[in-house]
Amino acid sequence: MVDIPSSDSSSRLRGPQHLFDGLFRGATLFFGLFILLILGGVAVSLVVGSAEAFKTFGPSFLVTDTWNPATDKFGALVPIYGTLMTSLIAMVVGIPLSFGVAVFITELCPPLLKRPLSIAIELLAGIPSIIYGIWGLFVFAPFLQEHVQPFLIHTIGQVPVVGALFAGPPFGIGILTAGLILAIMVLPFISSIMRDVFETVPPMLRESAYGLGCTTWEVVWRVVLPYTKVGVVGGIMLGLGRAMGETMAVTFVIGNAHRITTSLMAPGTTISSALANEFTEASGETYQSSLIALGLILFVITFIVLAAAKYMLIRMQRQAGS
Repeated sequence: MVDIPSSDSSSRLRGPQHLFDGLFRGATLFFGLFILLILGGVAVSLVVGSAEAFKTFGPSFLVTDTWNPATDKFGALVPIYGTLMTSLIAMVVGIPLSFGVAVFITELCPPLLKRPLSIAIELLAGIPSIIYGIWGLFVFAPFLQEHVQPFLIHTIGQVPVVGALFAGPPFGIGILTAGLILAIMVLPFISSIMRDVFETVPPMLRESAYGLGCTTWEVVWRVVLPYTKVGVVGGIMLGLGRAMGETMAVTFVIGNAHRITTSLMAPGTTISSALANEFTEASGETYQSSLIALGLILFVITFIVLAAAKYMLIRMQRQAGS
């Protein structure tokens, strides 16, 4: 005969389980609230630290291109412009490259090369940003100055309207160089996520499409991308966040000039590079507060971008469900 445990023994067994479940639930709740607490603390610190700058300059701080520590006149327009332009260049260049790498690895790469190539791409993400900056300053920027920028000046630079973006002397360093360095830095992040989500597509879907006579491009465009669009957008947003917050690599190659020009080859600055260059030398209260205000602006821009991306992902998931 099989002994059936009594209700008393069952309750004794469930007691420790309920206790551990409660402890686990409480610990995870604490960790989640702790993250929110840290985020709120960062936001409050930035607001308090930047209060003096916004009190002195008002909303005009966001649209003023003056940055003169000698006269205590500061404006955030130039760093904001540099941050947005370098991130835009990084995305325009990095997204197609990352998509091509991910498609090649998942759809076209020979099995013998698939794993080594994947590891090589992921190793790029482990290189410190300062190494990218040194390489960009001593290798990439001179190459652009001698070969790429003169070509752009004499070709695209002669086209009306668009040519203004590639006008002027070839400095080597500048917004274009910083954007290209960022494109190289975000490539392993975006391509790795795209590759992983592409591999989640059921083989039956691919085989069915090929069986109907679809080409590789049609399979990718009509089967793989619709199935993985949420993950692809998430990877792109991760790369964008990485590009907007990068500091050391951009500081090396952007030129660190507080001025706005239409040419992408001219030196400029970003919010992160301005903070890295000047925060240790900021002596006055207004100067320090203005730099903290730049950090608050970057925090808000990043929050808006990530919130918009999350909203986009939610809408895409709802449309896919419907």
